[in-house]
Amino acid sequence: MGSSDFVTLFFLVAAVLIFFQLRSVLGRRTGNEKSPFETLAQREATKAPGSDDGKVVTLQRRDEANGEDRFSIIDAYAPVGTPLNEQLRELLRHDAAFTPKEFLNGAKVAYEMIVLAYAEGDRKTLKGLLSREVFEGFESAIADRESRGETMKSTFVGIEKAEITHASAKDNEEQVTVRILSQLITATYDKSGALIDGDAEAVADVNDVWTFARDVRSRDPNWKLIATEAEQ
Repeated sequence: MGSSDFVTLFFLVAAVLIFFQLRSVLGRRTGNEKSPFETLAQREATKAPGSDDGKVVTLQRRDEANGEDRFSIIDAYAPVGTPLNEQLRELLRHDAAFTPKEFLNGAKVAYEMIVLAYAEGDRKTLKGLLSREVFEGFESAIADRESRGETMKSTFVGIEKAEITHASAKDNEEQVTVRILSQLITATYDKSGALIDGDAEAVADVNDVWTFARDVRSRDPNWKLIATEAEQ
């Protein structure tokens, strides 16, 4: 099997897994349809140099870093000598603007937007945040739910923890995998209004592992979700 066939198979498997896993997570969208990664990048790019408001440093200042000093943001996140540290260093060599903290901020916003957009059946928002293959999996699950006349009422409580577990940069693609522990209140009702899944009052813990990627050749600089799985 060629490498291109393997990538295609990977995306197809991811889309199928998403179809079966989405029922247990998800709520309503925030209404913010701008890419979280784009929003964060623009906000940091406009920060005044030297600002110490507690936020991460500007993209411009990171780009100017050179030598071993530029890896300090990686070493602060993952211990030197660990596989993750080496992976993140390689990613930084590939993308001088990357920082773990900034990426995780964007990933958490993206996670909430995707989860809530799915619950409301907001295909427009999802399409801008998912790869084509993963979007097809989400869209199939939404259409299946709609065909039965079911509705979801959900509340996104928050994210308790988000951590990068793997990163890679090869050829023209960058990938980062994130483990996210979130809390959601989700209830699904049939067309008559009867509760058929979830609980309208109980907070459920959800442990997900999501992989984001972007093609550095693309005119779209934003990361998109390419795979997701739920951990027990």
